[in-house]
Amino acid sequence: MNDVNQMLEYRVMYVDVTIKQILIALGIFIVFLLFRIVFMKYIFKIASKFASKTKSKIDDEIITVFKRPVKIFVTILGIYLALRYLNISDEFNDVIRKFYRSSLIITIAWGLYNLEGTYTIIHEKMSKKLKLGSNNIIRSFISRALRFITVVLAIGIVAQEFEYNVSGFLAGLGIGGLALALAAQDTLANIFGGIVIIMDKPFDIGDWISLSDVEGVVEDINFRSTKIRTFSKSLVTVPNSKLVDKPIINNSRRGNRKITFKLGVTYDTPIDKLKKAIYLIEKMLYDHQDVDKESIYVKFDEFNDSSLDIFIYFFTSTAVWGDYLNIKQDINFKIMKIFEDEGISMAFPSRSVYFENKLNIDSENKRIENLE
Repeated sequence: MNDVNQMLEYRVMYVDVTIKQILIALGIFIVFLLFRIVFMKYIFKIASKFASKTKSKIDDEIITVFKRPVKIFVTILGIYLALRYLNISDEFNDVIRKFYRSSLIITIAWGLYNLEGTYTIIHEKMSKKLKLGSNNIIRSFISRALRFITVVLAIGIVAQEFEYNVSGFLAGLGIGGLALALAAQDTLANIFGGIVIIMDKPFDIGDWISLSDVEGVVEDINFRSTKIRTFSKSLVTVPNSKLVDKPIINNSRRGNRKITFKLGVTYDTPIDKLKKAIYLIEKMLYDHQDVDKESIYVKFDEFNDSSLDIFIYFFTSTAVWGDYLNIKQDINFKIMKIFEDEGISMAFPSRSVYFENKLNIDSENKRIENLE
C-alpha cells in the first residue's frame, strides 16, 4: 500500500500535490454538491414563500429566473475552491481565478437575460416612464434590445478578464464601419424599418392585418422581420423594410366588420310580400344583439335579369373572425326563415324563351316519324 501511495505522490510531485490534498479537494467539491441540493430544495423554497407574500411580482420573477444559474454557479464555486485548495502553482491559480470570475459574470448575465425575457417586470416599470401603453411590439423590441446589450457586455467583460484588447476591437469596427454598412444595407434597412413600425405603431402582436399579398395575425417582430400567421396556418416572414413601404390594413382596430350582399327573389313575388320581407329583415337586424345599429340598410335595389334584388348592408359588433362567421350564419338562417314564412322564393339565374307562333308538338312528332 505504501508503494502505491509513493508512486502516486511521485506522479503528481511536479505540482506539489499529495493524495491527502486531492481527497480533501474532492471532499470540498462533494460538500458543495450536497449544499447545492439543500440550497435548491430548502433555501429557494423559503425565499419563494417570502416573495409570494409581497405585493410586487419582481422578487418572484427574480427568484425564478436566477434559480438555474445559481444552481450551476454553486457547482462551479465548489470546483473553484477545490482547485484553490490544491494550490498547484501561481500560474494555475491565476487561470482558475479568471475562470471563476468569468463564471460569476456569466451567471449574472444569464439571470438578467432570463429576466429581460419576462415582459412583466420590464414593461410595467418602463411603460409608466416612457408611456408605452400596452403595445406588445415595443415590449418585445425592448426585451430583445436589453438581451442584446446584456450579451455584448458579458462577452466584453469576460474578454477583458482574459486580457483581450476589447477597445482595439471596437476601434477596428470603427475603421471598417463604412464597409460593414455597405455590406449590410438590407439588414440596416430592416432594423430602421422595425424602428419605424415601433414608433408609428400601425399594428400590435396578435392583431389581424392585411397587406397587398398576405393576410393573417402578427405573431412576432424582431430586428429584421415581422412574422405573420395566415389563416391557412402558414407562417409568412416579411422583411421590415418591405413592410413599411406597403399599405397596412389593421382589421383588429376597426371594432366591427362589414357584411353586404344582394339577395334575389323571383319576379312573381307580389309587391306586398316584397315590402313585408324587407321590413322583417330590417327589423331582425335592428333587434339582433350582435349587429351594430348605426348603419343598417335593407332596400329594394334593382331589377336584375332574373331576379328582384334586395340590397342588405350592415356591420357586426365584433371583428373577431370566428364570431363574425357565427353572426353571419345566424342572420342568413333568419333571412331564410322569413322567406319561408312569407312564401317567397329565392331566384336563381334562369332565362325564359318565348316563341311568336305556338308550336304544334303532336304534328311535329308525326312529321319526324314519317321521315324515319
